[in-house]
Parts: sequence; C-alpha cells; structure tokens
Amino acid sequence: MSRTSMATAAKTSKKGRRHPLANVALIAIGLLFSGGAYAAFSSATASADEAEPSSQEQLQHGEKLFAANCATCHGMNLEGTENGPTLIGVGAASVDFQVGTGRMPLQMQGPQARVKPKQFSESDTSALAAYVASFAPGPGIPDEKYLDAQGDAANGAELFRINCAMCHNVAGAGGALTEGKFAPPLTGVSEAHIYEAMITGPQNMPVFNDANLSPEDKRDIITALKYAENTPSVGGFGLGSLGPVSEGLFIWIFGLGSIVAITVWITAKSN
Repeated sequence: MSRTSMATAAKTSKKGRRHPLANVALIAIGLLFSGGAYAAFSSATASADEAEPSSQEQLQHGEKLFAANCATCHGMNLEGTENGPTLIGVGAASVDFQVGTGRMPLQMQGPQARVKPKQFSESDTSALAAYVASFAPGPGIPDEKYLDAQGDAANGAELFRINCAMCHNVAGAGGALTEGKFAPPLTGVSEAHIYEAMITGPQNMPVFNDANLSPEDKRDIITALKYAENTPSVGGFGLGSLGPVSEGLFIWIFGLGSIVAITVWITAKSN
C-alpha cells in the first residue's frame, strides 16, 4: 500500500472514531429527556390530585390539631409508630375520609376502624387534611363534578359488580371478611367519602386509581349506589339485601312455620 493510501486510511479511521466524551453526552441527553418527562408527568398528576394551596393559618391550625390528637400514634413528623402507620404521602383524601367518617381518631385497637360520630368540624377536618397533604403529594379531595350522582347508573352497576360486590354485596349491603374484618354497608355514605375510599383504599380495600377506574367510572359507580339506595325494592321487602341466606331463613321460619301452624289448626278442627 502506498503512503498516500495509508494516510487516507488513517484520516478515514480518525473521522469514524467516536469522541471519548460522546458516551457521556448521550447519557446526559437521555437523563435530561427522561427527567423532563418525569417532571412533567409528576406535575400533571399533582395538579390533578392535589387541592388548592392552603393558607399558612390553616396549616398551623392543622399542625396543632395533629399534635394534640394524632401524633401519639402517627408520630410528630407523620413518620408512624408501632401503634400507627406513616401518613407521609396518603394525601388529603385519606384524612378527609378517615376523620370525616369518625374512624379516626381510633377509639380502640381492633381488626379495623369502625364508623362512629366524627369528632372534628368540617373546617378542622380540612385543616388536618391540608397539614398532612403538605408533607408529600397524594390523592386530593375529589372534584365536585364527579360527586353529583348524575352519571351512567347502568355502567356503574356493572363496574360495581365486577370490582366491589365480592366484598360489599351486590346491593352494597356489606359483608363479612376474615379475622373479624368486614366490608361496611355503603348506604348513607356521602358521595365524597365513597370516591375517597376508592382512591385511598382504607382498611382492607384495594386502591382503584385512575388507571383502574377513571374518574368518570367512579362517578358512575356512585350514581349506581345512590340509585339503589333511593329506589324502593321492586320485589317487596328487601330483608336487608343480604342475599339468599336471609331469604332462605325467612322462608324456613315463616313459610314452613305457617304450614305447620295451618296443619295443626286443621287437625285440631277435624277432631
């Protein structure tokens, strides 16, 4: 090979050779794009989940209420203790549900928290929710447009049967679970608390985020539950909507009992 050919080959190899910093630049560009995409997604999720920014006075009031009523079990910094889980990242919706239904503060240790008369006013509950939500992003208070119970009741009933009826009963009458736990009845529960339960998963309930059930689906489920609650049973006395067990027991006691009573009466009459 001539010197000219060798020189040309050397120049070509130098041009095709990658710069030592090229890999670093590619990694940096990849991190920049992935970080930007994550930041955009996080901000969008936070804006959808979080409520309006709270005032400093509300946060201070919530902090005082938390220290006096909740910190014993959940820790002064929401870090949790052996008596209660951490509240970092649970969001305002979880606090509004637990405190708004009277489940918290907990009355006594047990398989699960029970509904009882709530101990805080609406403003105090909002202050507690805002304080807890200020620590980390989490599910926020649901938008009012999903709580009007004006969705598709038929679609909601189908979604409820698929996702909820195995625990709450097809009519929302509740049911027993294992180890003393239970799925509570859904009659008399506010639309906001039903929605908040779906997005926070209290007690033994799974979380139904927007990837599982869209906000419109949750609205439809609420619509179906409120329709069933406010519509009289077309079959007469519903017996608590507990299903074939209560219906069979009713027939056994009253139906068979009536037959026995009539038989005794006829026999006594003939004698």
